[in-house]
Amino acid sequence: MLCWASTSYGQNTAASDAGALQTPDQFLGYKLGSRFTTHADLLRYVDHVVQHSPGRMKLQRYGQTYENRPLEIVQVATPDNMTHLEDIRRNNLRLAGLEGGSPLRQQPPVVWLSYNVHGNESVSSEAVMQVLYDLANPQDQQMQQWLQNAIVIIDPCVNPDGRDRYAMWYNRVHNQMPNASPYSWEHHEPWPGGRYNHYYFDLNRDWAWQTQQETQQRIVLYNQWLPQVHADFHEMGPNNSYYFSPAAKPFHADLTAFQRKFQNVIGDYNRQAFDKNNWLYFTRETYDLFAPTYGDTWPSFNGAIGMTYEQGGGGPAGIAYARNDGDTLTLAQRIAHHHAASRATIQATVEHRDEIIREFQKYYEQARTKPQGEYKSFVLSGASDPGQVKALTQYLDRQQIKYGYAPKRVKTRGFNYTSGKTESVQIEPRDVVVSMYQPKSTLVKVLFEPRAALEDSLTYDITAWSLPYAFGLKAYALRDKLDASGKAPSAATVKGSGASSDKPYAYLARWNGLQDVRFLGHLLSQKVKVRVAEEAFESEGQKYMPGTLIITRTGNESLGARFDQLVRAQADSAGVVVQAIKSGFSTTGGDLGSGSVHFVKQPNVAVVSGQGVDPTAFGEVWHFFEQQIGYPITVLGSDYLSTVPLQKFDVLILPDGDYSDIYPERNLETLKAWVRGGGKLIALEGASRFLANKKDFLLKTKPADSAATKKADPYKLLRRYGDADRSRAEDRVQGSVYRLQLDNTHPLAFGYGDTYFALLREPLNYRFLGEGGWNVGVLKKNSYAAGFTGVLARKQLTDTFVLGSQSLGRGQVVYMGDNPLFRAFWQGGKLLFGNAVFLVGQ
Repeated sequence: MLCWASTSYGQNTAASDAGALQTPDQFLGYKLGSRFTTHADLLRYVDHVVQHSPGRMKLQRYGQTYENRPLEIVQVATPDNMTHLEDIRRNNLRLAGLEGGSPLRQQPPVVWLSYNVHGNESVSSEAVMQVLYDLANPQDQQMQQWLQNAIVIIDPCVNPDGRDRYAMWYNRVHNQMPNASPYSWEHHEPWPGGRYNHYYFDLNRDWAWQTQQETQQRIVLYNQWLPQVHADFHEMGPNNSYYFSPAAKPFHADLTAFQRKFQNVIGDYNRQAFDKNNWLYFTRETYDLFAPTYGDTWPSFNGAIGMTYEQGGGGPAGIAYARNDGDTLTLAQRIAHHHAASRATIQATVEHRDEIIREFQKYYEQARTKPQGEYKSFVLSGASDPGQVKALTQYLDRQQIKYGYAPKRVKTRGFNYTSGKTESVQIEPRDVVVSMYQPKSTLVKVLFEPRAALEDSLTYDITAWSLPYAFGLKAYALRDKLDASGKAPSAATVKGSGASSDKPYAYLARWNGLQDVRFLGHLLSQKVKVRVAEEAFESEGQKYMPGTLIITRTGNESLGARFDQLVRAQADSAGVVVQAIKSGFSTTGGDLGSGSVHFVKQPNVAVVSGQGVDPTAFGEVWHFFEQQIGYPITVLGSDYLSTVPLQKFDVLILPDGDYSDIYPERNLETLKAWVRGGGKLIALEGASRFLANKKDFLLKTKPADSAATKKADPYKLLRRYGDADRSRAEDRVQGSVYRLQLDNTHPLAFGYGDTYFALLREPLNYRFLGEGGWNVGVLKKNSYAAGFTGVLARKQLTDTFVLGSQSLGRGQVVYMGDNPLFRAFWQGGKLLFGNAVFLVGQ
């Protein structure tokens, strides 16, 4: 029987005993905290420590960023445990039931510490160098003693691209003697800031959705370990002190009693370290444990004790910052705090190791045998768009969530996500079935439950995220366990009467989801001429809805023999099923040469970026084109936008932002002239608000309800100061799901039914568009589906415009009050955006 608790630390430390190991100060040539270290120099020091810790540290590269910077972790253990490291890792998975065999209970807990997920919260990657030195230093007997009973995994920089964006800027602009004045240039980071990754995504909101390259690569490795403890190191505003657990309410209902208890335990260890040094801190405020998107919650729903640590500072703090209380906050102080919290986390884990391992195994055993919650199976209709179903199953694979397929037709009762009611439902063969009886059942419940139980409305982020809504799929939640032994559907790319023909008359592709937008974009980029049907039709026994793509041999003669190869290859690449047909005749509706069938022009697309534009909103558009559909887009800076000849572009996208400085009256007239000349303007969220009520734009906000104002209760003004946050919640929409009514005869809604579930984050309060405009997506009464919405916000989200368009001269203005590209995870909305870019105005 293997036992991995080492009793011989320090036996294999020849290199460090010889004095070769250097402190961060010695290696870098400057005092830690006196400047910001670039990512390359950080990794040089990491490599130095590993090289001088033979048999006790292992460096593993797990990926790279979009800007090709390495992503690495350091695995730390005693020599005995390092020898058995792979056995320990696999045994850890056996404890969770994710690997076969009987697990051993004498297992050292795994502590994973993540630093610098937000690039300009840069202190953590400075502090990690001191933490690594401690882990390697044989003279640090306390740390070496702890390491006898734990495996420590260090991710020194989760977001290298953002970190270097900040560090290089700061090192370039700061005074020779750091200027602590908040008014100094070095405390005012330029747009877009270093917080985000290359595509300006917030990686701390991507743990659950895994839309970004950095996250996807990290989660693969994380799932190979499944640590018992995960700590995520951050910073907040410079006038704050330090935050550590226990977290604030709301706690998600599926956090176990032990996970809640251990939040307090680790908090006590941190408290002792901070009290000893007379450092200020706070707990149980601001940072909750509800939405599954974060580096504390997602690990928690995978069995860990997940925690956030927040140091006052962030991008504005620099090397030294004069706080409101008269003290000067230094980078050295910030480093000391994160360093202490790192040590306290390791100590707390080690000194409660038996309980942690026991509860970890219990967590997964209960998940497999007694899953929590009302529903025991979740079913996704196989009759939904095959591309979207495939996208969901690929997502489940990344999460290590098991699924199968229904073997036969079953009539039962269940919650219908579309109707929002419990009713009679029919499960069809090859519907996707996700059972709660599996190791990851807690994560399944969190991701699939129709409405998460919210104990307090003052939460930090979105309050609804259920996958059937996010992917736009017909789905059911069942109270019973369902057989999932059926066969997977066929993966054939080309079907139809002409599938075996070398030269079919045409190819038809249904227009249902993101993969279809990708397919169209690739074809247009390859100079394949594509048509779109604006009316429903039937061909060779199959019905096709408006938006169907028609790729005929006629018009593509110049491609010769490459035509069929291109279409079939791009369909396979995009994951699209095409129907090869032998005739252009339609049994109902217009034939393929009908006037209701139009060419799709290859648009030259531009997007506005820079000061005034929300960085993440811009990044969502940029990422959509470059990474999701592979279609070229030109980025135009707001600082020189007025000099750009817009006639060079067909489509201009305005992401969320404040456009008052970008488009003063004269520039706005120029923009309108471009639209009148045939341009298409797509305005999202704040850009729509900016255009609302302006001359020539049909979007108008609702007037104030004068009758209601007259009846207003004057005593509402006598509110308590302590209730201010809760009162403001009445006006908020915390990422709630609403059912939009769609006019799917309009190209903006091609590929949808008569409803679409949108994730709304603001009360919109728009009138319906008047004469000359098209109200394509609107909220009527009783449109709420899930999530928290304040009382006043609910009133504004009734009978309001959300999506639509208007003609302006020969051009189009497309209004998107809601952002369908939000964080790239709301898959069901991406077709709307594709429609706006490629189909509206054709």
